[in-house]
Amino acid sequence: MDSPPLTSSSGGVPAEASAAGAAAGVGAGVHQAGNDAMRWVEPDILAELEAELDGPELALGFARDYASLWDQRFSRLAAAVHTEDRPIALDAVISLRIASTMVGGIRLSVLAQALEDAIRRSDFVQGQALLATLAEHGVRTVSELQANYILKKRLTLQ
Repeated sequence: MDSPPLTSSSGGVPAEASAAGAAAGVGAGVHQAGNDAMRWVEPDILAELEAELDGPELALGFARDYASLWDQRFSRLAAAVHTEDRPIALDAVISLRIASTMVGGIRLSVLAQALEDAIRRSDFVQGQALLATLAEHGVRTVSELQANYILKKRLTLQ
């Protein structure tokens, strides 16, 4: 699956602007046609994942695992950022960014990229500032993934 580039467009210093924009839903989300509500999960990306995996069963399993691991994944990342453990923080944020992209959580993925950029600069003050927004985006992404994909897909596969 081709995913959108998640690199910083401002030379590696996007954290404040990206976090503020992402928190406000500016530039990091996609408007639904005729609706001002912002999507937390892009269904087209999940459809691509299903196609790549030759059906919905494996994609559904991946989405369920993603949702069930959110708290553990975020806790590991937050602990590493708070203790300024750069290697573990990078591993955790990259894992979060890639998995979020795969389930269509583009807004969360963009914010994770901003956090990754801060960690790469060893800017843990900025990294800690991004954690609250990341947590909110993660909870909303998981909630939408569960309501609009996992539950619906589970019903159609039964």
